[in-house]
Amino acid sequence: MTARGLIIGAPRSGSGKTSVTIGLLRAFARRGVVVSGAKSGPDYIDPGFHTAATGRPGINLDSWAMHPDLLAALAARSAKDANLVIVESAMGLYDGIPSEKGRSGSAADLARLYRLPALLVLDVSGQSQTAAAVAKGFATYDPDVRIAGVVLNRVASERHRKLAADAIAAIGLPVVGAIMRDPTLTLPERHLGLVQASEHAALEEFIERMADVMERSLDLDAVLALASPFEPASGSRERALAPPGQRIALAEDAAFTFLYPHVVGEWRRQGAELVPFSPLADEAPSGDCDACWLPGGYPELHAGKVAAAQGFRAGMERFATTRPVHGECGGFMVLGQSLEDADGAKHRMLGLLGHSTSFARRKMNLGYRQARLIADCPLGAAGDTVRGHEFHYAQLTEAGDDQPLAEIFDGQGQALGASGSRRGRVSGSFFHAIARA
Repeated sequence: MTARGLIIGAPRSGSGKTSVTIGLLRAFARRGVVVSGAKSGPDYIDPGFHTAATGRPGINLDSWAMHPDLLAALAARSAKDANLVIVESAMGLYDGIPSEKGRSGSAADLARLYRLPALLVLDVSGQSQTAAAVAKGFATYDPDVRIAGVVLNRVASERHRKLAADAIAAIGLPVVGAIMRDPTLTLPERHLGLVQASEHAALEEFIERMADVMERSLDLDAVLALASPFEPASGSRERALAPPGQRIALAEDAAFTFLYPHVVGEWRRQGAELVPFSPLADEAPSGDCDACWLPGGYPELHAGKVAAAQGFRAGMERFATTRPVHGECGGFMVLGQSLEDADGAKHRMLGLLGHSTSFARRKMNLGYRQARLIADCPLGAAGDTVRGHEFHYAQLTEAGDDQPLAEIFDGQGQALGASGSRRGRVSGSFFHAIARA
């Protein structure tokens, strides 16, 4: 079976890419098309929606964070046994960072690398014929990125649709449909992006509704016809993160949710077993595991409950005396001494590391990161470089006196200093690991 592929792009975040992607994924699945979803860039939320819409694992394809060999291997996995792969762009289609050719992190990199056409989602609220100027700019900006068609989003009326669609058709781009303005089509958000698929109160109902909208608003045959053959080389998984143990105790509940699906998939592919436990349910890591991982999430929204979980606290203390424990971002916050919530209330955390954090004193930290490990830890061996990113609003209020975990550099290699903490077998940082450099 040869898959076909298509990128859903837009000029910016908030244009409606995610709703269009979710709706198309389910609409094609309804037709019996074996369809997979993928997300460009460092986004750990949208792949969950893609999985829910298709029943197939969603995945990230990040041209900056993933070595080309690993990127190819993951792209090939998404295409395996599929008829169609829909790649949702992060931010705008061309948005990435200045980097070596083909490794900016943008969806446009994937379009060039795999010769995938892009379907441009244009939010035309507040404009009509001007949408054609935007579309023409996209169509001519880079000759190696083909804009195959346009979806008009947030259309106010039939007259509005006709003005924008006729102007775009006049420059030679097909308009494959128009979605009328409807505020209920917007997914709920909070401080780190969309509310996750696992927390959406009526997820299946929402996905079905999105599919209904796409079936009603778009020419699905025309969309499918825009896709081109997607046949990535087999690649290599050598640069994937190695599992930190054979049996990994994984914190998993509403406070601990951010873990990239390709990381979990590769751990399992390498023979590791994941054993979930819920700190919010006062559960401790299983004693027969040989490593514990606290992923990112929203502990700042559940700080009181985490602080009150005495069984979790005692179990973590026991575990950390003999086996490695690692925390990413929210997990790192919980490993520290205290966490100040949005209301300014301080909550005692595990105290396995010496730092304290605050969500009341917020400042957004966002961007690609390279971490050069100072010592052996669950992320790798001393001297290894791991690529990933930071995205958090919480701040360190007390640095503690633990040893640093890594030297951190931004996506362009500018040194940002030492980061993270390690004490005994416990380590953590705000850094989200994606792959080995």
